[in-house]
Amino acid sequence: MRKLIEVAAKYSPYVFFFSLLATLVMAFRGYRSEVGPFAIAVFASLALYMMGHPVLKSFAFTVWVFVFVTASMFYPWAFGTWLGFDLKILIVPLIQIIMFGMGTTLNVADFARVFKMPWPVFIGIVLQFTVMPLTGYCIGSLFGFGPEVAAGVILIGSCPGGVASNLMTYLAKGNVALSVTMTSCSTLMSPVMTPFLMKTLAGKLIEIKFVAMMLAILNMIIVPIFAGLIANRILYSRSSWANRPGPLTLIAAVNTGLAFVAIVVDKSIFGPLAILRNGIIIGLALIGVVALTKLIVSIMLKRPGNWMDRALPIVSMSGICFIIAIITARSREDLLSVGVALIAAVIVHNFIGYILGYGFARAIRLDERTCRTVAFEVGMQNGGMASGLAMNVLNSASAALAPAIFGPWMNISGSVLATWWHRRPVEQAEQATQVLAKGESNGST
Repeated sequence: MRKLIEVAAKYSPYVFFFSLLATLVMAFRGYRSEVGPFAIAVFASLALYMMGHPVLKSFAFTVWVFVFVTASMFYPWAFGTWLGFDLKILIVPLIQIIMFGMGTTLNVADFARVFKMPWPVFIGIVLQFTVMPLTGYCIGSLFGFGPEVAAGVILIGSCPGGVASNLMTYLAKGNVALSVTMTSCSTLMSPVMTPFLMKTLAGKLIEIKFVAMMLAILNMIIVPIFAGLIANRILYSRSSWANRPGPLTLIAAVNTGLAFVAIVVDKSIFGPLAILRNGIIIGLALIGVVALTKLIVSIMLKRPGNWMDRALPIVSMSGICFIIAIITARSREDLLSVGVALIAAVIVHNFIGYILGYGFARAIRLDERTCRTVAFEVGMQNGGMASGLAMNVLNSASAALAPAIFGPWMNISGSVLATWWHRRPVEQAEQATQVLAKGESNGST
């Protein structure tokens, strides 16, 4: 795979310049409907080039998003139905797979760490569920969006932090352990906090069903994450049971069998847990897949044990790209009418999250590493969760537009901010802050 990417990256500049030239010429001559393949090739070749570049590769995912968005704008029918199957149905399972992947990166210690540093976690979560939803409400009102689009802006602000914040915190030399704990805790609180905030702030715009949204979050986010926690134990435990063929075969067989049973039996057998059926099926099936893959790759083939770390980003990024394409295809006309304004609103929303997250943390005298961490946790949201809720609870592709734009943009802005902080040592920032504080103190006296 790596060699294939290197070869593609080598020749991609030629494809890029040819496709860009063809796109500009055809657009200038009025062949706008025929320019689609060349426009897609422009972004695809650029993404391939970035994947092979040591510095720009962190931006490749965002460019791949543009590839799928461009394709869905020119050919919306390609992301509508396949052989009578509505692709919208895939959104929740894809998000569940992504959340399962998030769970595999967590362990119980990540949740228990809140007792070791309760104050920073408390501050971060309070800012998470106040700054972003209230900012989203103000932006939705000031920009004059329609009810569904405005509700989508509030929705992205009402969701918990996204897992991308953990990576950005690491790059910015922040407190990664704190970031993971804050993401985990805000996600656990989301089944209550997100519906509450939506009911309070967006209830006058569109109908918000509190219980339906809460159960959807449990099914789409919480159940897969807990399944991922179990998979994490299977993957990384040093106990003998997790490294022998017999137990792994049994785990794979039992979980796969239970998933199959859950599919074929009448859902009424689940009783009050029927709403969580899909999450349970996905979780069981993926636990079985993880156990079977570890058995084959790590034990039978004796390959390195980091295969999950390599596969997870590819699966997650592919799923997010496909989700965004499905949403864009269904809201193409709305995006054409409010696209520029909505992009501006998303940029402002994200920027305010960073500024107020860092500013409030600094105001209560948290250290520099913690301030950077809080900034990312507040400014970066779980766009996949917001997209799934918009499409499957609010039943609105228009409400999913803001989350679909916010996700790619926050990766761009987060990467830029993380790079800037990475080049500015924590100690230097602390000293600058202390000097400023002393100056203000002397001035006041």
